Amino acid sequence: MADVDVIVLGGGPTGENVADYAVRAGLSALIVESELLGGECSYWACIPSKALLRTGHAVAALRRLPGTTAEFDPQAVLARRDSFTGGWNDEGQVEWATGAGIRVLRGTGRIVGERTVEVDGPAGRETLVARRAVVVCTGSVPTTPAVPGLDGVRTWGSRDATSAKEIPPRLGVLGGGVVGCEMAQAFQRLGSQVVLLQRGPRLLPAMEPFAGERVAAALREEGVDVRLQHALESVAAAGDQVELRTSDGPVVVDELLVATGRRPNTASIGVEAVGLEPGKPLAVDDTGLVEGVAGEWLYAAGDVTGRKLLTHQGKYEARIVGAAIGARASGEELDTGPWGEHVSTADHRAVPQVVFTDPEVAAVGRTEAQARSEGIDVRVVDLPIAVAGSSLQADGYDGAARMVVDTARGVLVGVTFVGQDVAEMIHAATIAIVGEVPLQRLWHAVPAFPTMSEVWLRLLEAYRAEA
Repeated sequence: MADVDVIVLGGGPTGENVADYAVRAGLSALIVESELLGGECSYWACIPSKALLRTGHAVAALRRLPGTTAEFDPQAVLARRDSFTGGWNDEGQVEWATGAGIRVLRGTGRIVGERTVEVDGPAGRETLVARRAVVVCTGSVPTTPAVPGLDGVRTWGSRDATSAKEIPPRLGVLGGGVVGCEMAQAFQRLGSQVVLLQRGPRLLPAMEPFAGERVAAALREEGVDVRLQHALESVAAAGDQVELRTSDGPVVVDELLVATGRRPNTASIGVEAVGLEPGKPLAVDDTGLVEGVAGEWLYAAGDVTGRKLLTHQGKYEARIVGAAIGARASGEELDTGPWGEHVSTADHRAVPQVVFTDPEVAAVGRTEAQARSEGIDVRVVDLPIAVAGSSLQADGYDGAARMVVDTARGVLVGVTFVGQDVAEMIHAATIAIVGEVPLQRLWHAVPAFPTMSEVWLRLLEAYRAEA
């Protein structure tokens, strides 16, 4: 038997942050991790995918300036990607955890009872008992659609795409969400001929419609064969290739990336031992306590809750959970009002996201449709990003901005930018939404000249003109 204050199942960014904040609160913490400490984002998702995209974006941006030429070596892009993952070695992450006072136990953990976890590791089975809390941070796993023949052919998941050692001549991408769009563009620019199949009528369906439309247009301009409302009827092996059978006839590709979403990873972590259903999201309150479990000991954060499957939101929830565990352990009264220290209010009102395509899509808060569905009386302002700053950024700069305003309160509830280099603009919108800054006060936030942030002035002017 070994005991510790807080046991964290899963050592991705979310789990690391839970453990770190628990230690900061004066508790002992142990992370159980079966793969690489640092998790999906560090080795197979956010970091390597952006490394694959960055060079192509920089070259494209340079070509939009007169008198410039630029080329790049795809193998150098792969080598740079490898450097960011440390060659898929987590020694640096383990060193950080040790330095932060966090124990790391290699192995597969399962909940077997109240505050009790069994870990099957290199040294055999070990039983751990948490004095204060067990926190589930096991993330999410890819989903696979029920397409005839799909389980009988070689496919790529997102991990295979972001860790690829070679660029396939022809790449099929199934799914038009964030992963599908980003990897379609990355590999098209790296030298693949890409065909992207999306069942629905637009790409990026969770975002404002104009975002997906602009990304689709950009992908097509670069040569990606984007097929919307296009169901994959069946799949079959074709020698070393894969044949995709569609309503428009067969398409043969060298690799097929299945990017059709993810689901919380709860199927094999023992949640049935505490009366929960395996494979389902772990419903939590805003302090991270898992609902339906007696006592205040089982928490969850990140993708496993099914709330917002984004690394930064998982880290945010982790900070809340770590602080809440520390407060409960010390007998401190929790601050659970909206935007309190121990509640993840932003999950409901102010979630930012960036899609790192070119054009980038940067959004925070609610879309127009989401706001209206919640009964909010909104006014929407749509403008091109056409200011001095954008003109200097690129010749023929083509971007778009949308501002969704709660007219009753006079505050922003949603903002979306689409265009080259808009990712760095979204935090200003996030602050405005989290701070519930009245538009009357936002009028006095003067954008620096000449920057693309001048679009804020244009949006506010347009809103006033329509009043």
